[in-house]
Amino acid sequence: MNKTTGKRGRPRSFDAEEVLTRAPDVFWAGGFAGSSLDDLGAAMAMNRPSLYNAFGDKAALYLTTLKRYREESLALIERMLDPALPLAEGFRRVYGKAITSYLAGGARGCFLIGTAATEAVGNAEVRRMLHDSLGDFEQAFAARFRLARAQGEIPRDADPLLLARLASAVLHSLAVRARAGETRAVLESIVAAGVRMICGEAPKSASGKRKR
Repeated sequence: MNKTTGKRGRPRSFDAEEVLTRAPDVFWAGGFAGSSLDDLGAAMAMNRPSLYNAFGDKAALYLTTLKRYREESLALIERMLDPALPLAEGFRRVYGKAITSYLAGGARGCFLIGTAATEAVGNAEVRRMLHDSLGDFEQAFAARFRLARAQGEIPRDADPLLLARLASAVLHSLAVRARAGETRAVLESIVAAGVRMICGEAPKSASGKRKR
């Protein structure tokens, strides 16, 4: 049997998906401008040439982490808003997961809101990523509200897109307040009021029964 004489490509000595999980922590802590390639390389256990070969420059790596965060967040939202669950329960799950993430590792808030909102001022690519990401989350919320309207969970004249924007506003408020050092108890009180507002739940009386 003849041996092939062509050169084989040199295999990567790292798992790209695994090392990418470390990059957001660096950007989360220092923002885009305050995070150096040396910081990223140290966290990802890669030298500068390896970083460039695998992910491009710092801007390209940052955009990759934003895209990855968007995809993971969108998948989580869609999973938490399980159509088999009541509308209000679904949103409580979304917000509960968000609070846990925002308070993890200190008062860091949301990776997208906390880092991209600042960088978007002077970076068109980041601004577009931020805009598209928020739009994707909004559409996921709107889809669940449309289903809720069809199933009679909310009034027939309810506007799913407007409700989705209100639901997004609650999420953004949690992100900002978490970064400002707000307590979990306060964040959870915002969730309770927000869910009542967007899902039309009747408030509870002191006895725990729904008021009608």
